Amino acid sequence: MLLAKWIILAETRAQAVMDRRQRRNPSASSSAFSSPTSSSSRFRSEKFSSNPPKTSNSLEDAHQLKSKCGKPQRPEQEEEGEQDPNNLLSLVGTCPFMCPAGERAQRERLRDLAVFERLHGNPGKTSPSLAVKKFCRTIATKHMQASDVRPLPVLEETLNYLLNLLDATEHPFEVVHDFVFDRTRSIRQDLSMQNIVNDQTIHMYEEMVKFHIISHHKLRSCSSKPNFSSVHYLNMEQLKKCLISLYALYEENRNSNSIYKNEPEFCSFHVLLHLGSNNQPLGESLSLWLGRVPSLILKSKEMCFARRLLRLFRMGNYKRFLCTTATEASYLQYYIIEPYINEVRALALSCVNYCGYKLHPYPIAHLSKLLMMKELDVESFCNACGLETSTGERGNKFLSTKQTNFHYPKEVFPSYCLLSLEHF
Repeated sequence: MLLAKWIILAETRAQAVMDRRQRRNPSASSSAFSSPTSSSSRFRSEKFSSNPPKTSNSLEDAHQLKSKCGKPQRPEQEEEGEQDPNNLLSLVGTCPFMCPAGERAQRERLRDLAVFERLHGNPGKTSPSLAVKKFCRTIATKHMQASDVRPLPVLEETLNYLLNLLDATEHPFEVVHDFVFDRTRSIRQDLSMQNIVNDQTIHMYEEMVKFHIISHHKLRSCSSKPNFSSVHYLNMEQLKKCLISLYALYEENRNSNSIYKNEPEFCSFHVLLHLGSNNQPLGESLSLWLGRVPSLILKSKEMCFARRLLRLFRMGNYKRFLCTTATEASYLQYYIIEPYINEVRALALSCVNYCGYKLHPYPIAHLSKLLMMKELDVESFCNACGLETSTGERGNKFLSTKQTNFHYPKEVFPSYCLLSLEHF
């Protein structure tokens, strides 16, 4: 009797299990009790297959998705959070001032005026000829009124006004840089929101790239001041973003096989940014980037110089590196190369110290020619590298070789200009 009840209970439970499986997957009801091997193998193949389930016309879907997304966004578009490039065509700025009237009034109330924007030094008063629109990270085209966006002619005038401030001597350069740094980002933002991609825009971007490169040079003299590293890092970050946008503008405005007048030099900056660094300044390998550069640019003297200099740097050929820089670099190219000059000089000094012939001292006058530095600077540089100098009987300075205390100078060590480039 107990056995019969147990059998009935087992059958009832089995039937309940079958009902539940059928409700979960009706199509599998006919095979619910198929062999365990086939069921488990089917489960493994679905879950761990290296080929995901195919969707119809997957290539076409990818192509449609790409066409919907449009061209890659420039850094300014990413900062705005703009997703639909078509919306950019609908906005045309009408603001006639360097700063919209609404923002100007609000910043007066909040006393949020930079020193360059204050009328007669009053932190709560400004004027249309002084106030410049600030950069806003969270702005978006769909929330912006045309009266708050400056058209191209106003943006050109604003940029010229800002760049003229770089010659001001009433304030330290880091103060001027902080103001121009923020306001040029706002200019790029207004250009991007209106999707302006003509020749005037290219010229403006070239000027803004120059600003960041010159700042890269001038900020090095502020290395002993607080927050130097963060300011220097942010300036380099914006330089790279400006270059990305500028290269995109070159491509969007290219006609047949022609190139822009300044394009070879500005493309050479990207190559020079790879000096002394194993990272990828613009987010991809240099070889891939060079593969997309037009042949006319690759054959230009500016690009040939940059690529040759990068090769000399990686080979450790310090003599040709310094000579090539001194004879061929433009002032903008030199400002990018400058931070690595001391590194190359230290390499040369290391070779002289460790590879000197026997124990004969090396004349500082010869080092001066090799390192392309003044003799007084050479002696200071040797001391910064942990090496001692001596004075001979006739007053000549020498470097004793085979010293064991050599080390590379700190990054904040002064950067002495190459002798033939003192005019930079």
